Amino acid sequence: MTGYRQVLAVPGLASLLGVSLLARAAITANVMALTLYVVLDLDLSYAAAGAVAAALTAGLALGGPLLGRVIDRRGLRAVLLVTVAAQVVFWLSVPILPFGILLGASFVAGLLMVPAPSVTRQAIAAMTTAGQRRAAFALESVQGELSYVVGPTVVILCAANASPGVVAWGVGAAIVAGGLGIALLNPPLRAEDEAAAAVNGRPPRREWLGARMIAVLTMALGTTLLLSGVDLAIVATLEEAGQVSWAALVVVVFGVASIVGGLMYGALSRPLPTWLLLALLGLVTIPAGLAHDWPWLCLAVVGAGLLTAPTLSTVADAVSRLAPASVRGEATGLQSSAMSAGFALGSPIVGVAIDVSAPAGGFAAAGLAGLVAALTGYLLSRRSAARTRSPLGELGLVGAPGPRPRRSGDEARHARTGVGV
Repeated sequence: MTGYRQVLAVPGLASLLGVSLLARAAITANVMALTLYVVLDLDLSYAAAGAVAAALTAGLALGGPLLGRVIDRRGLRAVLLVTVAAQVVFWLSVPILPFGILLGASFVAGLLMVPAPSVTRQAIAAMTTAGQRRAAFALESVQGELSYVVGPTVVILCAANASPGVVAWGVGAAIVAGGLGIALLNPPLRAEDEAAAAVNGRPPRREWLGARMIAVLTMALGTTLLLSGVDLAIVATLEEAGQVSWAALVVVVFGVASIVGGLMYGALSRPLPTWLLLALLGLVTIPAGLAHDWPWLCLAVVGAGLLTAPTLSTVADAVSRLAPASVRGEATGLQSSAMSAGFALGSPIVGVAIDVSAPAGGFAAAGLAGLVAALTGYLLSRRSAARTRSPLGELGLVGAPGPRPRRSGDEARHARTGVGV
């Protein structure tokens, strides 16, 4: 645990993790809040609620790289103040908007969502040393898992005792408070040496958005597609068993296992490649379909849970290492977009598999999707390494990408071994 103590001792990092947790938990809960509002207050169908959720998710996916690019050019506070203002207007308006306008407004709200997750990742890359970064990203992935466990649960509990419109206001207030808190902290998004290098301007996109970065983004999409599919397969399995009320417990067990796995991974002395972690995650997900009631399902999802946060943390670490500091905002925005796309695609893909087979087919489809993404990421990263092989390859510089001639020993090790990719 020494690594975690060192990370939390970095000035400002513990405060940032705490404030961004508030924002991330609320952002995670916003779909649930809007779903309950549309179904209960507007008395519309779940299909209508799904359309609002899809509009919000589409906005999130498109907004990530756009906001990241603006952060790279204009700075953090300007973007945070604009997005906070947009969230204030949207969430205050939710209870008075007719459905048609709510649908369009949800897309705009997603497009201008407070970029708490991507900002946290950028700040971690800037505020920590190479030796601290894996533990720091492990804490960030644990933070993400906590937000998924806490956010929607709090919204459901509050909706049982208050109007869904009031709950929506509460979610909006938490997003705004988190965004303002990050703006007040104003964490650095570039280290001192990176800020000096950034004066030279942005490198062309083709120099950093190459095969290795595409490999990482593909695995980010595959990871969240798998996770979204597992959530649906859990519900389908327990509904078939007449135990759907236990689904929340199974999801909590999954989340707790992920938190434990993230903390364990961050304390390891050596990192593992993202493709390997994702492949293992896919493999342990498939046999979870053999469980047919909630006690066995709780046990079956532990293995996948233990690998979830480590996989997500290596994705974030790899993006931060592959992206030059001057475009890190856009790169982390692309990561957020890839993850949002995975969440959006997971439910329909796994839903089709469940409809044509059985709930066990949902776990199989989710696991296979993870394996395909892992294999694709591995092949892309190996192909990139082969293309950039230099005459000095025998000295250990195989696979080092050309656009970043000044690299630390740690970065060279990652380029050489593929760790983090």
